Amino acid sequence: MMDARPDFDRRMLEALICPQTQTTLSYDAERKELVSKAAGLAFPIRNGIPVMLIDEARALD
Repeated sequence: MMDARPDFDRRMLEALICPQTQTTLSYDAERKELVSKAAGLAFPIRNGIPVMLIDEARALD
């Protein structure tokens, strides 16, 4: 049985900012990440919840 819930509530994107640079984030639906281009980091979304910890972020290429 498929879970009908979306991976991430996009309305949250308006309230969230990068913890390092305090800049806006973009949503990468394919990778299920919130991306901070200013910091060069991608924050994972796990079970629909953004993990906004710098230690958990992936460095962008």
